[in-house]
Amino acid sequence: MKLDETTISRAIIDRFTDKLKDALSLDVAIVGGGPAGLMAAYLLAKKNKKVALFERKLSIGGGMWGGGMMFNEIVVQEEGKRLLDELSIGTHQYQEGYYTADSVETVSTLCSQAVRAGAKIFNLISVEDVMVREERVTGIVINWTAVEMASLHVDPLCIESKCVVDATGHATEVAKVIEKKVGAHLLTETGRVVGEQSLWADVAEEATLENTRAIYPGVYVAGMSANATFGNHRMGPVFGGMLLSGEKVAALILKELK
Repeated sequence: MKLDETTISRAIIDRFTDKLKDALSLDVAIVGGGPAGLMAAYLLAKKNKKVALFERKLSIGGGMWGGGMMFNEIVVQEEGKRLLDELSIGTHQYQEGYYTADSVETVSTLCSQAVRAGAKIFNLISVEDVMVREERVTGIVINWTAVEMASLHVDPLCIESKCVVDATGHATEVAKVIEKKVGAHLLTETGRVVGEQSLWADVAEEATLENTRAIYPGVYVAGMSANATFGNHRMGPVFGGMLLSGEKVAALILKELK
């Protein structure tokens, strides 16, 4: 078969356009493609929810790719290992309660399983704003990351969604937009994004689950974004809390969308 370059281009443009048009109205929009966001996308899609994940970077997986200081292994505790087992991701017991996993296998499997379950993943797209109706977030406002990086004045497009998950990690991007542009009182102690504290793995892992919850009507925080929003510690290269946070936020949303 003789290949035609314009047919190749047309195929890419048509299929991506179809995928994006289908994502204009969602059950759940997840902002941030780290482990918490990917786990939530996988579990929600498994329950037949229409879910799309938007990641500003080229690669999906957040900080998990690099393990600890570019040693591409991660650690999970017993509770987090359960979720890796469900996805058939290999783990090795280091000592009692500590398990390691290959970070590349973990991220690539999470991505693959989320897409196979039915989630749509859009990389290189930033969320610059939210849609608000009657004191509830009803969607997200997106643009190409390249537009943001080049400081170009280009108007965005909008995605309607019943629920939004801020899984943007340390940056808490969605929460900060709601705080600054909506002028809303968040469901935190101060009514604002409190900001993360220094690394304390034991406290941070437990707090991640506690802080995974709604912060404003229609918006949830998960993963490191949850701890940063509520003013708790970062955890470093232990990822059980991140995975469990993704599981918890999916369960909370499924309950809301019943």
